[in-house]
Amino acid sequence: MTQREKKFHIGIEVTLNVISGKWKPLILCLIGVGINRNGRLLRAIPEISQKVLTEQLTQLVNDDVLVKHVFAETPPRVEYAFSPHGESLRPLLLGLCDWGERHAETCDNHLTTVQPPAALLNGKEK
Repeated sequence: MTQREKKFHIGIEVTLNVISGKWKPLILCLIGVGINRNGRLLRAIPEISQKVLTEQLTQLVNDDVLVKHVFAETPPRVEYAFSPHGESLRPLLLGLCDWGERHAETCDNHLTTVQPPAALLNGKEK
């Protein structure tokens, strides 16, 4: 199967193509705070399936946002981390997170709330 060429008009389209989706921003945030193994990510995001998590992680690795470290152990251990290229996204993601939290506080309808996973609140998983 051949890949189709993707054409974009401006840079933000490329950025959103790489990091957008239901789970990618949360996955990146969790990896940024040290929750970087498959099982820990699944526990931190109970609504995500293993299949979708694997797909999202693979896409982020293929887009050079994350690197996958496979350790020669039994059982095998895999950890994900920001690639050097992906590290440049951290301040952007933190800015988006901050903007979203401030926006949620100012919404008139009070239907928008921000409830981070417990893993983010505690800096570790439960």
